[in-house]
Amino acid sequence: MKKFLIVIIAIFFSFINVNALEFDITSSAVIIASQDGRVLYSKNANEKKSIASLTKIMTAIVSLENIDDLDGKVIISKSDYDGVYENNLATSGLKIGQEVTYRDLLNSLLIKSGAEAATALSHNVSGDTSSFVELMNEKAKDIGLNNTHFANPIGLDDAENYSTAADVLKMFKYALKNKEFYKIVTTSKYKISDGTLTFSSSIRKSQLVGDYLLGGKTGTTEDAGLCLASFAKDNDEVLSMVTLGVKDNLAGKYNFYDTKTIYDYYINNYEKQLVLDKEEPILKIKTKYLKDDYIYFYLDKDVYKYLENDFDVDNLKYEYNGIEEITSKMKKNKKLGVLKIKYKDEVLYKKNIYLEKKYNFSVIKFIKVNYIYFIIVGIIVIISLFLLKKKRSNKN
Repeated sequence: MKKFLIVIIAIFFSFINVNALEFDITSSAVIIASQDGRVLYSKNANEKKSIASLTKIMTAIVSLENIDDLDGKVIISKSDYDGVYENNLATSGLKIGQEVTYRDLLNSLLIKSGAEAATALSHNVSGDTSSFVELMNEKAKDIGLNNTHFANPIGLDDAENYSTAADVLKMFKYALKNKEFYKIVTTSKYKISDGTLTFSSSIRKSQLVGDYLLGGKTGTTEDAGLCLASFAKDNDEVLSMVTLGVKDNLAGKYNFYDTKTIYDYYINNYEKQLVLDKEEPILKIKTKYLKDDYIYFYLDKDVYKYLENDFDVDNLKYEYNGIEEITSKMKKNKKLGVLKIKYKDEVLYKKNIYLEKKYNFSVIKFIKVNYIYFIIVGIIVIISLFLLKKKRSNKN
């Protein structure tokens, strides 16, 4: 009976531990990651879903990487509005025949989610929408979006226009590396080049999340529900998050509410922690017949990770798999093994360990290690000489 109770208790606490972190949210898929790419929390992050206007993140990427001059002029054509009114799509207010810049189109696309801007970009970058979509799918493969496919540059509901929360996060973080994209999604207001329109960001001016929200991109369709890709600042840490699939209460702002719930938790309970101090060795390996008994290995710089406020460095676990003894026969830059440093079963840091220089054989160390052998050999030699001398004396 006692053993049975122990097993039941163990199973109970195991369950509690695995499911310890859950949020009261409406989104069907979520992923949040720290600045270094560590996934802090996920929910159905690899399920394929409609992503609505988050599609426009890829539209912006392809445009930015294929436009030579963002101040080049474009004229809005009638074909740029094909299907816009029929599908009740959001527009930014650009007029047919209006001359704008590519920069205007990109701000329209990302700040106001203008469907006409997405179509205009596809027409002017590639000549037609289908060719542009091909570029979108090629780029998706290039950056490793393995569960993503695009069918249009707008984000219209389509069985062939889908992604996952994990892929959208990867796409969003890739886009943020582009200075112009970063500038647009963190802009509160933008006035187009002819001065006729001013775009105001619903994300930057929103008080639904908090001042820590830096920017992002929203998306909404009937199939996709409410979606939001965003990033936020917690002191010197930048978090990024994607929430997908709020299907009910579309009139509300549940993509923002969910985003706030999750960001608030991490901002209140996590901070950047010093995990590895460059002044402290991360590994020592014993030697054979070298001057020093151990070779110590250090990092070039301190390692910080975004972890719980109560993180204790003493709870780190070091796992080294490799050569256990260094000798003079080993050459400089020889790979010795791999070091993994874990915290709560998560690998926080992984490093290949190399021999940083060639070490010379030490005769003194050899003698010290083998002094008993030399003493025995010396005694044998002395005894042998004594016996030999005695033998010669007897002959005389």
